Order: sequence, then C-alpha cells, then structure tokens
Amino acid sequence: MAHGLNFLRRRITGDYEIDDFGYDAELTDQVIMSVLRPFKEKYFRVEVKGIENIPEKGAALIVANHSGTLPVDGLMLQVAVHDHHPAARNVRMLAADLVFVLPLINELSRKLGHTLACAEDAQTLLERGEVVGVMPEGFKGIGKPFSERYKLQRFGRGGFVQTALRAGAPIVPCSIVGAEEIYPMIGNSKTLARLFGIPYFPLTPAFPWLGPLGLVPLPTKWTIQFGEPIPTDGYSPEAADDPMLMFNLTDQVRETIQHTLYKLLVQRRSVFF
Repeated sequence: MAHGLNFLRRRITGDYEIDDFGYDAELTDQVIMSVLRPFKEKYFRVEVKGIENIPEKGAALIVANHSGTLPVDGLMLQVAVHDHHPAARNVRMLAADLVFVLPLINELSRKLGHTLACAEDAQTLLERGEVVGVMPEGFKGIGKPFSERYKLQRFGRGGFVQTALRAGAPIVPCSIVGAEEIYPMIGNSKTLARLFGIPYFPLTPAFPWLGPLGLVPLPTKWTIQFGEPIPTDGYSPEAADDPMLMFNLTDQVRETIQHTLYKLLVQRRSVFF
C-alpha cells in the first residue's frame, strides 16, 4: 500500500521522469506492463524462444513480421522482451504516423516508449544504446487478407538496415506466429477506409457484424522467436550508402524471418493450443 501511495504521490506532483521522446519508464513498468501481461501469459499464452539473442546491454535492432489486423503483435513483443530478458530491457517500438494522431493512443504509445518510424528517431535511440523494434511490412503486413497469412510482404526500401549500419547495431530477426489468426481479415471495405482516412477497413467473421464484441481477438497460441543477431559493426561508415549491401542484408533478414515462420508453423500443434 505504501508503495502504491508513493507512486500516486509522484504522479500527482509530477515527481517522475520522461525522456525527450515521452517514454515514462515508471508508468510502463508498474502500470502498462501489468495490464498487458495477462494477455501475454493467460490469453495468448506466448512462448518466447531465443531471448538470449538480444544483448544484455547496448544497442540492437529487432526486426519482426507484422500481422493481425490490429497491432497487438508489437505490444506482445514488447512485453515478452521486458518479462523474459535477464536485463528486463524495454523495446522502443517504431510506429506509423497514424498512431500519433489518434487521441489517447498517441499518449499511451509515447509513454510506452514508442516513436515515429523514421530514420532519425531510430538512429538516435540506437546511438543511446536502446533496443529498437521495427516491423518493416507496415500496413501491408498488418492489413493483408487472411488468405495470405504468414507470407511476408515487401520490407520497404531497407531503411532499417541503413540505420543499423550507421549505428553499428546488430540486427535481430524476430518471427511471430499466432497473431495472424486473432482477427481473420476476410475483406476490406475501401469505401469506409477512405471515409475514415485509414489504410484499410477490415471485415472479419465477427467485425463489424457483432459490434463491439467483434473487437475481441481470438485466443490463439503464440510463439515469438528471436533469431541469431546479424552483426553490422564490422562494416565501414560508408557501407550505409551502398545500395547493394542494403539489398542483400534486407533480403537476408526477410528470408530468415520467413524461414523461421514456416518452421514454427510446422512445429505447432494447432492454432489455439
């Protein structure tokens, strides 16, 4: 009780710290993670593999596949690293512009340590020795139809590789299985998407037909696997401007994630168990 009262006092008086990106470490550790943790442990029953591939200190860039209609996978990735890593590291996720124009979502994302998916912010965080998370498929991955599940979309122009090279940070491929099935997207109303100014308007077996109940995700069984890091500190500073090198490293990361996804899919018993 004393601990809780001290926490409330600090929040009311403003006696707490946030960094220049808006990250609130105390609120994240003591409140937001406590809210998200039951979803990771009880609802999605996330199994975490290869956590030792994330360094205990210093910079690293986690590159993961993206899926699920709503960006739940990014949140589960963040909780998984925080709870399973020996140093309880917090992943600074890079998020799309849309996240930072939505009321409340914007504030919560900033508190969690998320920032805009741009090279400048990513490089600043890596140079500070942070673990940064990126899902380069973007809306193409999260908004793809259910028929294309676990098929990686294009990884943009390889900007994440360039950022890692400039910071000398290792790239850690990450494969997430289970998120694809939480909201099976069987259709996309482009008319409603244009009306609301969003990239896509998902149609699932439950949404929008069941109203708010259609927003409840299916309780699928997840696996998050972190692959062996790909070092970048052996390259010269000029390597970041070599388009062929960027293409090769981007393709290597993408193929690693895709291969691991197929491997995990073969190993899993069912979608829900």
